[in-house]
Amino acid sequence: MEIESVVESKSMQLLLKALHFGASDIHVIPGQGSYFIHFRKYGKLFPASNLPNEIGDRIISYFKFLSALDISEKRKPQSGSFQKEMLNTLYAFRVSTLPSIFKRESLVIRILVQNSRLPISSISLHPNSAEKLTQLVSNRQGLLLFCGATGSGKTTSLYSLVNHASEMLARHVISLEDPVESNQSNLLQIQVNERAGVTYATGLKAILRHSPDVIMIGEIRDRETAKIAVEAALTGHLVLSTIHAKDTVNCIYRLLDLNISIEEIRQAVIGIVAQSLVQVGLEERKAIYEILSDLNLVDAIAATMRGEQYKLPHSERLSNQLASYEVRKRNAPTTS
Repeated sequence: MEIESVVESKSMQLLLKALHFGASDIHVIPGQGSYFIHFRKYGKLFPASNLPNEIGDRIISYFKFLSALDISEKRKPQSGSFQKEMLNTLYAFRVSTLPSIFKRESLVIRILVQNSRLPISSISLHPNSAEKLTQLVSNRQGLLLFCGATGSGKTTSLYSLVNHASEMLARHVISLEDPVESNQSNLLQIQVNERAGVTYATGLKAILRHSPDVIMIGEIRDRETAKIAVEAALTGHLVLSTIHAKDTVNCIYRLLDLNISIEEIRQAVIGIVAQSLVQVGLEERKAIYEILSDLNLVDAIAATMRGEQYKLPHSERLSNQLASYEVRKRNAPTTS
């Protein structure tokens, strides 16, 4: 009993230490003689501590137990989650395990604040970008897509916009996610569960029978999901989702790869957004957005139909905005 209480205590201390540090992830990585703990913050890994193998094994088993995973299975990757109130805030901890060559598991815990609602104006570096995104989400129908690297804040932007649609525009919002990243009390959230037959495609079909005004899809991954999302956007729903593409213009080609015709893209898509995060202080990051919409979107689709390559005006491209921000940051007067 004593060792179990020590393991539980050390596990909770690890979570608290990560929260005080402001970490987004905890990495418990097996080495030859011990486990190495790193915290991820702002996309970088910081060494936190080491753990003896025996304690490390038990801590990983404890987190697997909390996440309803199979503690005895150490040869296969597993993923799950658990919730806990800490520091007067409700957090979800998303747990992922992976077997390593040291016959020990590696563990990553993603830390997610629950019911967190950030207005798009507080996320965006530029007020005009926030205004433009708010205008796009006020549309009654259409497809609004976000692309960007992993960890660039796409899901945070999506939550912000669908919360705006729910609270400020009084729309019925349903989300379909894999997994649900943040519980939002004012949204109806559905989790993909492939073992129970709830895929993105089947879940989306069911949602359409549930009278939504706005549908948020965690990610468009395949042709069937893309097809249903486009159909939903064409039949009176506002659909928001993320998609893997290098930038806004390449997102059009990604949709073509997913068997969406250029005519369907022309009719359904109301905006494509690429985003990246920049550091604006020691403890704060803001989003910079490249927004392809309105006349620029019309021109981009027309160029694609002609077989030509379209380029956004230089000042609106994400790469230029990021470079301009870095120049301004370097030239800003320092305060002593």
